[in-house]
Amino acid sequence: MKEAPDRRRGMIGAATAMFCVGTLTGVSPVLHGYPVYGGQAVRYAIGAILLFAVVRAGRLPPVRPNRRELLLIVLLALVGLVAFNVFVVESTRYADPAMVGTVVATVPIVFAVVTPLMEGRRPTPHVVVAAVVVAAGAAVTIGLGRATLAGVLLALGALGGEVGFSLLAIPLLPKLGAVRVAAYSAAAAVPLLLIAGAVVDGPGLLRAPSPSEAAALGYLAVVVTAFAFFCWYDALPRLGAERAGLFSGFLPLGTVVAALVLGTGHPGWPEFLGAALVIGGLLLGLRPVPAAAPADRRPAPPRDA
Repeated sequence: MKEAPDRRRGMIGAATAMFCVGTLTGVSPVLHGYPVYGGQAVRYAIGAILLFAVVRAGRLPPVRPNRRELLLIVLLALVGLVAFNVFVVESTRYADPAMVGTVVATVPIVFAVVTPLMEGRRPTPHVVVAAVVVAAGAAVTIGLGRATLAGVLLALGALGGEVGFSLLAIPLLPKLGAVRVAAYSAAAAVPLLLIAGAVVDGPGLLRAPSPSEAAALGYLAVVVTAFAFFCWYDALPRLGAERAGLFSGFLPLGTVVAALVLGTGHPGWPEFLGAALVIGGLLLGLRPVPAAAPADRRPAPPRDA
């Protein structure tokens, strides 16, 4: 049956995407001296170029978005990329990064509750429980941290951006496919980030990066943007946001592995306990739905898969 390979590919893609995004934390310290918004604009510009090159090299049939789809693409870039980055950057001024990560790590719970309601059905109980377990595992892994009220509110804004990154893409995927949605959203984010950077950094928006900064920007563009975006958007139609959201538990796992590889951290019992909770939550949330329960309604797989 085609459903089993589809589901397996979705699980591998979602786990890979979230793991890659989690490594961002290990690479980001290299860019602490580089203008934040200018650096993000460079990252997304390179990622978009790579993704459009894949579209061309793959000789995918031309598909032109209509006005509604263009609006969704701009909203996706504004909410899921630009606003998410702004909220993350600003929230760390008022809260520990661990607290920001803990708030964002609750995204599986949001997906488990909101996605079924948007589809006109009740949330699946065992998926909601699994989402809570995954979120708890992520919180244990990264730590809870401390925050002011402003920090918590900004972190909630980042959580909203993370949710929008997926939910705004779902209507686009059946027609445009994973590669195009990733390419269009990354390209649309570039001018928005340049505007934000011009307001915040003024003339210092962009500068020539050092060799280490160039390597970090290249990694973010190729792995965390082009590759991870495609993997995530390819997985969404195969799993549905309700279950795909469970794989956000791989974010802190990617952070831990990146810290080990780069020698910037040494995992202890919280990391291993958190990883065990994440895996347990995934096993619970991904178990087959009983035959008596209605099957999840998912968008058709993307045409360029």
